[in-house]
Amino acid sequence: MQPATSDAERVAIGIAAARRTRRLGWWYVAEQRIRAMRSYVGTWIGLGLASPFLYVAGLGFGLAIVVNDAQGGQDVGGADFLLFLAPALVLGSAMQTAAQESTYGVFGGFRWVPIFLAMRSSPVSPAQMVVGYTIGTLVRVMPAAVVYVAAIWILGVTGSSRALWLVPIALLLVLAVALPVTAWAAHQEHDRGQLNVIDRFVTLPLMLFSGTYFPLETLPIALQWIGWISPLWHAVDLGRWALYGAEVPAWLLATHVAVLVGFATVGLLAAVRVFRRRLDL
Repeated sequence: MQPATSDAERVAIGIAAARRTRRLGWWYVAEQRIRAMRSYVGTWIGLGLASPFLYVAGLGFGLAIVVNDAQGGQDVGGADFLLFLAPALVLGSAMQTAAQESTYGVFGGFRWVPIFLAMRSSPVSPAQMVVGYTIGTLVRVMPAAVVYVAAIWILGVTGSSRALWLVPIALLLVLAVALPVTAWAAHQEHDRGQLNVIDRFVTLPLMLFSGTYFPLETLPIALQWIGWISPLWHAVDLGRWALYGAEVPAWLLATHVAVLVGFATVGLLAAVRVFRRRLDL
């Protein structure tokens, strides 16, 4: 029979737990998010394994044949079209997943399944909620990015180990997209259909106007500005340099990284501010 715990001991245990939560709150939030993903892990794995091969094989080989015939066998952007397209497929998928996770998941955390409101009664801070949730999104995207890279290898697009650089670039893009979207979604108090705006009027146009399926320079100058402000274009251009050594000036490489980091930083600050306001902290 264990001795009864005194009131002083219980208080000490509670204080220790509160201090641990204040220190590791971001990890507890990430753990909760990762555990919540188990409810759709079957669909996640199925789509995560099938989609990369279908996109690379379908869009890549099918569209590549048409483009190569139209180009008379000439390279696109300094590379075979399939190689040119590969980074866009990897990074475009990462952007779309990050936006979806940060839209419905964040809004639902305030309205449908108010887990963030429950966390408010604990020592977890709004900043830890944002960081922990974003880590969960990174965990959601990383396996798909790895499978995309594997598909690129297996289908013979490239045999170079440089393709591995697409994974950290994808994670940086996730931060640049997920954090601003998190700030926007946390600001929404009612669902009037506006949650579809990100998918229909942000991620989809960015897929079309960010130099993904064709070089950005081929667009009219009046439309190229969309790519210049698009985190996807900066990530894809960086990915092409990393994958096959596309000719990108050093100043532009630095700009790509700076823009992605800038999106992530501003998004983080904005998301934390909105979380604090919503939680009245």
